[in-house]
Amino acid sequence: MRDIRALRAYIADELRQRREEGFDTAELEERFKSAGESLEELERIAEGIGSLRMREDFPYDEPSTLQEIRERRPDGPRVLKERFREDLLYDKILGGWLGRCAGCALGKPVEGWHKSRIEEYLRLAGAYPLDYYFPVITPIPEGFPKSLRDHGCMRGRIKWMERDDDIDYTILALHILESRGINFTTEDVGREWLDHLPYHMVYTAERAAYRNLVMGLRPPETATYMNPYREWIGAQIRADCWGYVTPGCPELAAELAFRDASLSHVKNGIYGEMFVAAMISAAFAVEDVEEIIRIGLSEIPEGSRLAEAIRDVLSWRRICRSWEEAWERIERKYGSYHPVHTINNAALVVMALLYGEGDFAKTVSIAVMGGWDTDCNGATAGSVIGVLLGARKIPEEWVKPFNDTIRSCVIGFDMSRITDLASRTLKIAESILESRG
Repeated sequence: MRDIRALRAYIADELRQRREEGFDTAELEERFKSAGESLEELERIAEGIGSLRMREDFPYDEPSTLQEIRERRPDGPRVLKERFREDLLYDKILGGWLGRCAGCALGKPVEGWHKSRIEEYLRLAGAYPLDYYFPVITPIPEGFPKSLRDHGCMRGRIKWMERDDDIDYTILALHILESRGINFTTEDVGREWLDHLPYHMVYTAERAAYRNLVMGLRPPETATYMNPYREWIGAQIRADCWGYVTPGCPELAAELAFRDASLSHVKNGIYGEMFVAAMISAAFAVEDVEEIIRIGLSEIPEGSRLAEAIRDVLSWRRICRSWEEAWERIERKYGSYHPVHTINNAALVVMALLYGEGDFAKTVSIAVMGGWDTDCNGATAGSVIGVLLGARKIPEEWVKPFNDTIRSCVIGFDMSRITDLASRTLKIAESILESRG
């Protein structure tokens, strides 16, 4: 890498990632601070990153293979229920798709905003606490992006689900299952990315993995080579369809999620996708939100940072009277992670599910008001609560503006009907349940 600016950015991100994973980065970080614009020294630092050793005092145990993950997970129900009435199954699958769209659209205008900035905007609009799509303030207040005025996900502006990677990956997972079957491999996922996703429409870990695929690398190296984003949220947002097609089978949902995630992620990046997929699967058969969360937790290593964060939020729910109090604790302990990291955002999703108390609007609104990766968190929380409630119990005002239509960059899927995607998902879910006897 001969571009000094790009090399410095890569080293900074990679050192941060290694430090979070438990490596002893102190010496290299000191050298990096004093390296300046010396290309030779920067290249030596980059080469030295691969030789870093784990700190002896790092308390977490975080493998990246399915066998090791399963060996380190706690006890849990691997199968909950395998028989559902077709109409109930369709209603819940459609609820997942609609909930994901609504939560994503809710958070899309404020993606990347901190909680304090979201609250400031909503108070100026007279709409705090949030309970519906963001209103447009005319004129847009000073300090806020003027693009809000014409944003396609603002209140009164929605005419379909706007294109978003949070939805693209759900659609692509459906295509993978339709074309490759339930026994798809991680290599199959990579081939479908190359065939159906434009490179410039994927980001962070997915863009690094895509580049690695083009270079001829194979999993799991696609997830690790020059990819400092390998524990960020990209895999977690790809979880949903694996849960939709495995109702009541959280272990299988987590396994499908693992095969997908390991193309681009390691450790907690993988666990985030497995956790969400298992929660969604459980939401078909369990009505208690905390139990759904604990079932998701039972599919990831209990000695991981992500598992610790989820357990923290579960315990804080018992002592914090409001979601804002719980958010403060999340911010203090996990706010040092990048705003699109898996761990801090998963904590916000769990917070929203717990304080949403089974109410759709309240759940997605809390997920978005928490800030950071708002469209991802709104989409994930909306998906879980959407499956739990079913489409019939999602308030009509949240879904009617979409006109049953999704925009997508996945080749062959733009302007898809949401109900059609749900019907196709149902067909796969029924075939999987039938194959399991």
